Amino acid sequence: MSSAIPQWMYPPRDSGWEADDLDLLPPEAPHHTELLDGALIFNLSPRRSWHDRVIRRLTAALEQVVPSERTVEAQMTIKLNNRSRPEPDIIVARVPYSPDRARFFPAEVELVVEIVSAESEDRDRRYKPRLYAEAGLRHLWRIEDEAGKPVVHTYELDDTTGVYVATGVHRDRLTVSVPIVLDIRLADLAH
Repeated sequence: MSSAIPQWMYPPRDSGWEADDLDLLPPEAPHHTELLDGALIFNLSPRRSWHDRVIRRLTAALEQVVPSERTVEAQMTIKLNNRSRPEPDIIVARVPYSPDRARFFPAEVELVVEIVSAESEDRDRRYKPRLYAEAGLRHLWRIEDEAGKPVVHTYELDDTTGVYVATGVHRDRLTVSVPIVLDIRLADLAH
């Protein structure tokens, strides 16, 4: 049995992959493909229903409170620089909805949300937060599964150090006033 690598998986240049190359991937490429420091990352693991439900319900909750001049998007990429274009689970952006949009830029992004899965633990807890901080993304929420219940860790970028500082760990309710005003019961996201 042949295990030939498809031609499209080879970088298009000697210097490797660049952020804009994601727009040129063929239809047979995995739908959720990220570029992190020039490396393509394919999410080929089956997604748990819990993860999908939390994305859908939190996106819907955010859409209810975000003003119309902003948009909430699930699973869209952010071009952080020429070598990194990650795909957070949810983005709140300071721009209105545009049906033809294929990516966001750091100056447009107000909040990124990562929902940790077994396959993405290290990327979501350590690697992506560093990339987001370096790009100047002000707010990050990381959601963990604690015995089937979502727990939201909120962070804000510290201007002095250039790293995220924890602003809260929310287990029962997510009540925040920055970067948006939101008050939801977390159990409603997963049940």
